[in-house]
Amino acid sequence: MKVVGSVVGETQFWNEAQSNDLIVVTGGAGFIGGRLIPALLTHFPNHRIVSVDNYFTGSTDNHHQDPRLMYLDAATMDGLDFLPATPKYVFHLGEFSRIVRSFLDIEFCAQFNQTGTFKVVDYCRRNGSKLIYAGSSSKFGNEGKDEHLSPYAWMKAKNIELIHNMKDWFGLDFAITYFYNVYGPGQILTGNYAAVIGLFEEKVKQGLPLTVVTPGTQKRDFTHVDDIVRGLVLAAEKGDGDNYLLGSGENWTILEVVEMFDHPYEFIPERTGERFTSLAYESRAQAELGWSPQIRLPDYIKAWKAEWLKSQGSN
Repeated sequence: MKVVGSVVGETQFWNEAQSNDLIVVTGGAGFIGGRLIPALLTHFPNHRIVSVDNYFTGSTDNHHQDPRLMYLDAATMDGLDFLPATPKYVFHLGEFSRIVRSFLDIEFCAQFNQTGTFKVVDYCRRNGSKLIYAGSSSKFGNEGKDEHLSPYAWMKAKNIELIHNMKDWFGLDFAITYFYNVYGPGQILTGNYAAVIGLFEEKVKQGLPLTVVTPGTQKRDFTHVDDIVRGLVLAAEKGDGDNYLLGSGENWTILEVVEMFDHPYEFIPERTGERFTSLAYESRAQAELGWSPQIRLPDYIKAWKAEWLKSQGSN
């Protein structure tokens, strides 16, 4: 474990940190964590925040500069017992998070999504920290059958069972949120861990055709990262238990998304474990947290295209 980013010294940071004002974000240098941390700094101005990340998909590009913030590099997610103070909240975002890749990297997926997550959950139950966990929306697909569609989906579903059992056995305090196809600023644009909106943006920039996984009629509920972040903060403050679904409540086929980009495309072969549809229904997020999505995918793409054309000197 090593410090990779902090405005103040490590000793000063921990001397000033108190258990009731410490927040931990695993995966804090990743796409969602990188957007969550500044929101936490704003929403909890008297708290200190520690990011724990192995930088597998996280990046120092997602770091923020603030004396209340420290970034730690964990080569493996081996629990949180190294922390000198007990956090009030633990946001656990630091998991392997790609369905298709979990078939190719199943051992790596298990290392982080079973062994690593167990240690984080167990730390929270032993220390009385509230766990805010990012579940997988695949749990709800195809009347619940999609939780067996891939190693990733299955492991995430087992983690939900673990968290519930820890509540029943030991009184673990938790709130479980579910993400639906998150996109927006800071998303990964290339490589095996990029999602469709980021991939499409990069293809447009390079002047290459968009790649559509066959058949293209798969439907996805896309949710902007800033809507996800608001939901996470509300879940920390007000959430208690399971079923806080953070989705837009509307979905589009991939071919409809292509039309929004108005860009040439080509088909690529169907992939193992591909879900055919995802759609969030109204849940405790609306009823209890007062959360609702504010940004729609068509509006985001329209604004992104306008900005891109402006940067290229086009009207």
